[in-house]
Parts: sequence; C-alpha cells; structure tokens
Amino acid sequence: MLSKATLSPPMSESPIDIKDVHEALKSIIDPSKGTDILSADQVKSLSIAGDRVSFVLEVDPTRGEAMEPLRAAAQRAVEAIDGVASVSAVLTAHAAAGEAKPSKGKGAPPDLNLGGAMPKREAPKPTALPNVKRVIAVASGKGGVGKSTVSANLAVALAARGQKVGLLDADVYGPSQPRMLGVAGRPSSPDGNTILPLRNHGVTVMSLGLMVEEDEAIVWRGPMLMGALQQMLGQVQWGTLDVLLVDLPPGTGDVQMTLSQKTEVAGAVVVSTPQDIALIDARKGIDMFNRMNVPILGIVENMASFACDSCGKVHHPFGHGGARAEAEKLGVPFLGEIPLDLSIRVAGDGGAPIVAVEPDSPQSKAFWDLADSLIALETGPAH
Repeated sequence: MLSKATLSPPMSESPIDIKDVHEALKSIIDPSKGTDILSADQVKSLSIAGDRVSFVLEVDPTRGEAMEPLRAAAQRAVEAIDGVASVSAVLTAHAAAGEAKPSKGKGAPPDLNLGGAMPKREAPKPTALPNVKRVIAVASGKGGVGKSTVSANLAVALAARGQKVGLLDADVYGPSQPRMLGVAGRPSSPDGNTILPLRNHGVTVMSLGLMVEEDEAIVWRGPMLMGALQQMLGQVQWGTLDVLLVDLPPGTGDVQMTLSQKTEVAGAVVVSTPQDIALIDARKGIDMFNRMNVPILGIVENMASFACDSCGKVHHPFGHGGARAEAEKLGVPFLGEIPLDLSIRVAGDGGAPIVAVEPDSPQSKAFWDLADSLIALETGPAH
C-alpha cells in the first residue's frame, strides 16, 4: 500500500542524499531472510522527488500480508531522515525463485495463452468504494480517440443533471483532466494520509497531473502505477457520489486490470472513432472487460462527422457508422455520435468543457444525450 498523500514520480535535484536513504533501508532486517532489505534486493524503483521518497518493497507472495510490518518499518526509517517530508512505500509480491512452471524441455517455447481464455485464479472479490454508488470506467482500445474529452464533458453534463459526480483521471501517462476541467494546485492532506481532491464545474477531480508539472513525465513501472491507482481510489476523500467516472489510459494494461480486480465497477463506456483501425483496438478493450466481468454500458463514436463552416456540408473524415455497427454486432448499446468540431477542442484546452461554456450548442447536445443515456441505463444496483 502507499502511505501519506504523495504520488509524485522521480524529479531531479533534491536536498536528500540517496546514501542516507540506503543506510536507513539497510537498518531494516527481513526476519525471513536474516538480512537487510537493501542487500536482499527487495527495494525496487527507489526514487527521490524533492523532499519526497518513494520505493517498492518486493516480498514473497505467500507472505504478502505478513510483510506489512516490514513495509511500515522501512517507511518510518526513511521518514526519520532530515529533510524528508513524506514517503510512499508500496508493498508488492512476485513469485519466489523456484516457483516457476517446470520447463517442457530444451528449446520448448513457453505457453503464451494466445487466443484462449484467461486462466482462472482464485482472486479477492472486488470491493465497493464507500459512499460511491457506481464506478464507471471510460476506456478506449487506443490513444487519440478523444476519451478524455468525452470523460470531462460527460462528468460536467452528469453534474448539471443533478448527479453527484467524481472524476478520477487514471490516464497516468497522459493525465489531461486538470487542463480540461480548469483545476490547478497540489491537493492537500489534513492528516498525511487522506487526500482532499479539487473541484470545478460541479465535479470532484483527482489526477496524477495535479501532483507533477504539466510537462513532467511520469516514469513508473507497473507496481507503482497500481499502488497509485489504489491510493487515488481509496485514500481520496471523494465524499458521497452518485457516480465516479474513471478516465482510463488507452489499452488493456495494469491500470485497467487493477481497477477491475480491486474495485466494483458498474460498467465501462468504450470510446472509439469510426475507422476500422480504432475499432480493432476497441474490440480488444471490450474483450478485456468481458474477461474481467465488467459490463459494457455502450460504445460512443467520437469524431463522427465534421460540418464545413463555409458550405455547411457534413463530412466524415474517419468514415461513418463503424462504432454503431460494432455495437450492434456485439449486442451492446450504442450511446451516440460526437462531432469533430473545433469548439470542443478549444473549450477543453481552455479549462471549461463545451457543455459548461456552450450548453445549448449542437456540439454539446451529443454529450447531454450521452449523459441522459447513462442515467437511463440504471447502471446496476446501488451499494
């Protein structure tokens, strides 16, 4: 788990000497190994960001829960260093040596499970977020299809319809919601553990983009990404929400799987453009959610058409109707078409989604219809 309200990736220049951090970690002995955690190579992804330190503590998966006191001791040791303001310590587990599958013989290829069902494993049941009625994932198979724009406008539209809405920007490599929703500043923490999110346009917002500079890359491996996601879900003071939208990164990776496995997700909205190359990847995203037992609430076709300013003729630069046809083929709802329009892009870049600044425009109508469709779907029982 992560501790204290700190989610920042590595940064340059720090008053903290990494040698001091190493010495602190060397003072922590793993009783199961009889040696310190640094010498045993259990400390991974160690980074220093200003006055903040983060690291991953890798342990035997059979002793994961029992190793929490070791993680806490390592955190306290680093917190005691002069100049350290906060520490993020992630406990993760990997198979110990000797637990790998036996080889089939020299030269035999590994089993890749391509094209088959995902192996069934006994896994903890996903848990509900306190005081959040429904969690809805907004996903896409590939980047560049406007998923974050759809998420921002949908969140504002739902809020304007009277819903209590939160938006978690889980697109960790390209967190754009702070810009699109016009929020800035680092979230505060009253106790070093609970994170207070920001709010604008009636939407409660949390994003990794609020923890780093806008042009700063987040260079994290899977365990740190998964830990950060769980912290943003569980340690953010979301309050009472009708819906928490989760703006996911493109693809079918660690963040999507962690959300689906750890949290009760009422359903997923999949965003695609009309052309075949986008729909191919959208199918993969839908397949992943099916395997994770997450219902597909519907497909949205973004950048569906473009109206010429001078002649008024409607063009379809990416084709037309592909997402609708795919929804019919898969037997899932088609949630509507959103036009390709300059005003949508300008509004998002300016920090006020089109439904907030031009609520009566034709461009906004598509987002209002999408919000109304999701409300009408009654996305699963409240909890």
